[in-house]
Amino acid sequence: MAKSMKMAAVAVAGALLGLSGGSASQGAALNAPGPQRVGDFQLPDQHFIGRRLYKMDDDKAVVLVAYAAGDAQFRADAPALSALKAAYGSQGVDFLVIDPRLGDTRAKLAADPAAAGLGIPVLFDYEQLVGESLGLTRSAELLVLNPKDWSIAFRGPVGSAAARKTLDALVAGHPAALGAEPARGEAIAYPQKGEARWSEISYAKDIAPIVQSKCVVCHQPGGQGPMQLTSYQQIKGFAPMIREVLQTHRMPPFQPDVTVGHWAPNEGLSSDQLKTMVHWIEGGAPRGSGEDPLAKQSFHAPPWKLGTPDVVLALPPVNVPATGVLPYQNPVVASGLTEGRWLRASEFLVTDKKVLHHVTTTLSSPGENGTMIRQEAAAGGVGGQGPGRVINLVPKDMGVWVPANADIHMQTHYTPYGKPTTEATKLGLYFYPKGQEPKYPMRTYGVYGTGITIPAGEEYHPELSYADIPKDMLVYGLTAHAHVRGGSTSVSIRYPDGHEEMVLAVPRYDFNWQCEFYLEKPIMVPAGSRIINRWTYDNSTRNHGNPDPKKNIAFGEQTTDEMLAFFIHYRWVGETVAKPHGDYDQLMARGQLMGALDANMDGKLEPSELRGQSGQRLLAAFAKLDKNHDGFLDADELAAAMVRGPNLVRPKQTASESTSGARPVASN
Repeated sequence: MAKSMKMAAVAVAGALLGLSGGSASQGAALNAPGPQRVGDFQLPDQHFIGRRLYKMDDDKAVVLVAYAAGDAQFRADAPALSALKAAYGSQGVDFLVIDPRLGDTRAKLAADPAAAGLGIPVLFDYEQLVGESLGLTRSAELLVLNPKDWSIAFRGPVGSAAARKTLDALVAGHPAALGAEPARGEAIAYPQKGEARWSEISYAKDIAPIVQSKCVVCHQPGGQGPMQLTSYQQIKGFAPMIREVLQTHRMPPFQPDVTVGHWAPNEGLSSDQLKTMVHWIEGGAPRGSGEDPLAKQSFHAPPWKLGTPDVVLALPPVNVPATGVLPYQNPVVASGLTEGRWLRASEFLVTDKKVLHHVTTTLSSPGENGTMIRQEAAAGGVGGQGPGRVINLVPKDMGVWVPANADIHMQTHYTPYGKPTTEATKLGLYFYPKGQEPKYPMRTYGVYGTGITIPAGEEYHPELSYADIPKDMLVYGLTAHAHVRGGSTSVSIRYPDGHEEMVLAVPRYDFNWQCEFYLEKPIMVPAGSRIINRWTYDNSTRNHGNPDPKKNIAFGEQTTDEMLAFFIHYRWVGETVAKPHGDYDQLMARGQLMGALDANMDGKLEPSELRGQSGQRLLAAFAKLDKNHDGFLDADELAAAMVRGPNLVRPKQTASESTSGARPVASN
């Protein structure tokens, strides 16, 4: 906690540079009187992994190197940079390459072996805001930062002797300020920086509309935000913090990388909106002329964001103690519906957001003999709740069928936070009008990496899971879920011809803001494709939310455990509400265990891949299950194992591992 507070304090101090008129580029100019501080930032690297500068505050030094694709000077300096990394990388020095040039892409980087082969993260500065603040005007310019105060101790060519002298001093714990030398790489232009629109930003015409459309929904009386942003005075007062959370991409909490996918709704800032906000703050956050559009309005978050529900159902109140670990609760609530209805949305009204980790739902309805029968796999439930999200919106022309007299089976997870409390959540259901029905059923399928094992102390540990698609599918949305060690995630489709397309990239996953991402246009996924979810996990001391960085972590239900889960929101091609294809869900579910454990994605399981509870049970019976004695379990052998006894591969049927069709923990 102390380290987190220190990092936040330094981040705000760095952000103040923007308001005071100081910047890293001014302080590091040739013959500058002294080093200046660098503000915090976060950028995605070539693998869409977010890299945040101030996370490296335990380093002796941080080296930043500017890059422009194809630059001859960078190519010439690459051996010297590689030598620097070899000499100092093991002595508490991190190396980052930053590409702030407009038009550079990961494809161009991959075609440049001088940069791609360094083994150094290459960060992409899409909006050029970091490059501007650092004064990176030439490729192959090197900056040595002192993490004690984030000052620039040296800037100049990669091969400068002064760079090594600076690093030697900082590694030894001595102060260093060796000034600056001119860089010789290709010029990096900032064509938008000189545009008049950035010097003529109007609070009333430009800033207030952005804040109202993207921020006020949470930052108003009754909203989720910790402070209000409903007037110029409030925005001005929090301007340094706003700049910092924008530069680190912590707010708005809509997380997809802007170069991958198109989303609706899109709750993030566009590139222009981001640059407008940051440039306005760096220009002193001037009030300018005109009335304050925000101050003229009266803001207060309504209890139900979607309006009054058609049906409100109360979950049983739960008394949560101040400390301890609570097992999952499984209340069942009667819908009270006397006739079946098509659901178009749902919303959870939570009385204590600190204590409720999540709610998931499934449905059951009376069978012919009156016995309650659970829904088919992936039928959809009535939505879920997770950190930062309480609303579930079904895409246009789609719906979830709630039968007459249905029961809603819920799984709830409560996490004590230091004082006793009573949580009494309500669920609001919003239906299509009677007599109307959607065209298509909405389906949600969960894929779980139950075999994940995250070594103690590892900062960027990779894991994956996948789903093989048996029939043509239309994908409408995606949701990824992990716990507090989740670092970054992506979803790709590997098509039958072998080529792979990334459709979602989240460089910085935030456990406290778990989103569903719905596409502007659904993606056609042909039969024989594979949908792959990749994660990196941060089990290091640099993860300030890590409960225990000294512990190896496996898949588990509690927040102190970890999860790999992703959810596909879809329908089968050709199906309608009158002609559903639940049988296709059953075909897909047959491959769930293979997708959970097959780490190298070769379609068979070797002993080293049998991790987690299910994997260990398979491993114990491996000799009997491996009928052809080839040292692997193929799909047929795995299917036979499941027929032999579900307990062999599924020792505990939890909502996290089931294919009951529950909507995900995280909801949009």
